[in-house]
Amino acid sequence: MNHPSSITLCEVGLRDGLQNEPTILTTDQKVEILRGLVDAGFKVIEVGSFMHPVKVPQMANTDDVFKAIGGEIPGVQLRALIPNKRGVDRAVACGCKKVKLNVSASKMHNIKNLNRTPAESVAGFKEACDAAAAAGIEISGSISMPFASPWEGRIPVSDVDEIIEAYLNVGINEISLSDASGMATPYGVYDLCSHVREKYPQCTWWLHFHNTRGLAVANIITAMAAGMTQFDSSFGGLGGCPFVPGAAGNVSTEDVLHLCEEENIETGIDIVKIIEISKNLKGMLGHSLESYILRAGRSKDLIAAKSS
Repeated sequence: MNHPSSITLCEVGLRDGLQNEPTILTTDQKVEILRGLVDAGFKVIEVGSFMHPVKVPQMANTDDVFKAIGGEIPGVQLRALIPNKRGVDRAVACGCKKVKLNVSASKMHNIKNLNRTPAESVAGFKEACDAAAAAGIEISGSISMPFASPWEGRIPVSDVDEIIEAYLNVGINEISLSDASGMATPYGVYDLCSHVREKYPQCTWWLHFHNTRGLAVANIITAMAAGMTQFDSSFGGLGGCPFVPGAAGNVSTEDVLHLCEEENIETGIDIVKIIEISKNLKGMLGHSLESYILRAGRSKDLIAAKSS
């Protein structure tokens, strides 16, 4: 199976990884982690979200984190999740230069919660997109559960196309396909990734996998085979979707880096430094993390130990 010679990883642990944790990290702790991620080589990092602090208290200090680092770090793309134009306003105020909107691919889920279809929700993002453009802020979009959802099962490709076209209509052509429900399977991932790359060549794609059923790394491998080269991951495998019963965390950053290390896929990221960050997080959060590499170690280390 062919794979790319290099890929780009976005570390989402500071947002998706921490948003469900009962322990709320301080601004100083988050800044320390952020600087550690930059030192390890990350060029794209999701710092947090500008959601309502009552709904997501773990992210309430995202503005303060951006202010503490002066809004940006040279050579590193820092992004934050937003729900609407209010999120753009907060980004402007704290110096954040890139934001991301999100919509569910599940029509049943979206209609039940918002009384509108996913495409209608995306059309409603125009105000946020216009405000971001006026402020010189980059904006991207995410489609949650495009592979399958707990409500419909497999999502029709035509439904995903409808959302992509709605994003394009509001000026967004960088889109993330996010398996928040952890229901994606490798062949389905390959088919959808191949389809969107062929039908929408004007788009830039990110893939975001949760490891709910142990298939995240396999899904990344098949997404690579379909030509995808940009992926989200979370230190220690932290995270989960609050709307999906039993949902596990994101694919572990260390596990993805180990895959790339073994297959000679360049990432520019120091796996040893990321392992150390995850080990320190275990102490901060007070529980073990969902990472195979934290439990078993790197294959290279095992071989080195046996040969010494």
